Amino acid sequence: MKRLLMAGLVALTLLCASASAKTGEGMTIWFDTGGSVGDGYGTVVQNGAKAAAADMGCDLRLLYSDWNPETMLTNFRNAVAARPDGIVVMGHPGDAAFGPLVDAAVRQGIVVTSVDTALAETQARNRTKGFGYVGADNYTQGKALAEEVLRRTQLHKGDRAFVWGLKRLPDRGRRAQAIIDVLEKAGVTVDYQEITPEIDKDPVLGAPVVAGQLGRHPDTRVMIVDHGSLTAQMANHLKTASVRPGTVYVAGFSLSPTTAKAIEDGYVQLVSEAQPYVMGYFGVVQTVLSKKYGFSGFSIDTGGGMIDATNIGAVSAFAKQGLR
Repeated sequence: MKRLLMAGLVALTLLCASASAKTGEGMTIWFDTGGSVGDGYGTVVQNGAKAAAADMGCDLRLLYSDWNPETMLTNFRNAVAARPDGIVVMGHPGDAAFGPLVDAAVRQGIVVTSVDTALAETQARNRTKGFGYVGADNYTQGKALAEEVLRRTQLHKGDRAFVWGLKRLPDRGRRAQAIIDVLEKAGVTVDYQEITPEIDKDPVLGAPVVAGQLGRHPDTRVMIVDHGSLTAQMANHLKTASVRPGTVYVAGFSLSPTTAKAIEDGYVQLVSEAQPYVMGYFGVVQTVLSKKYGFSGFSIDTGGGMIDATNIGAVSAFAKQGLR
């Protein structure tokens, strides 16, 4: 009887241990957050990834690239050399640069997936091996924001708008191009400025660009900023240029505590949110599930929400927690 009781207790212990085991236990996932340490947008992505790693029970190694595509490629090579179970990348370098590296990693049994910026060709080749995408379609998101800006501001033919973006980056640049396409189709005069690598890395350096645009073209009615961390800096940049809240209609992307305050204070009027926390969370979940169960890559569209003064109150607390 004692032996039967002991055997039953052992079996129950093993069953409980099995039931409490997390799906990703024993796995190591490397994750490129895109920005630098403390970057507003990258931090929200990071928070989502860390929450998923805790829920899934995997070991998470975070990488930082200062939004530099070459650094992203270097980080990826270093991650592959460590032979992790999975790697989550941001697709800014594009298919031509990333594709061969991803293909080689997949052949080694490493699950790779992309967030924020799609790698459509690479995903098509490696979907059955777990390569997915979590993020918005950049052209669709840019088009939606520009159309909403036109509706709200009633810009007319000949009115002037400033667009600050990253057209040089494959796929990522489609968002700025969509904004320009919509505005120019409406007859708006568009002044486009490429975000330099230096400002991409440190948005605080963007103040002279804002002041210069308004100094050269004081008739600028709208500014659309195709960069989450730069959007967060627009209140400071406008203050530096001695521009009062509401003088220029400012639209941008992605929430952060700073951006939420800029909306509340009237310096930023409209933000399109691609929900970077979700990118981080499901980037990890996708990778773990594919490695564990052999699931093919899935695509999750995280974009579409518009935030302004009328609804910022409902989400500002989450932004301050680094969730939105």
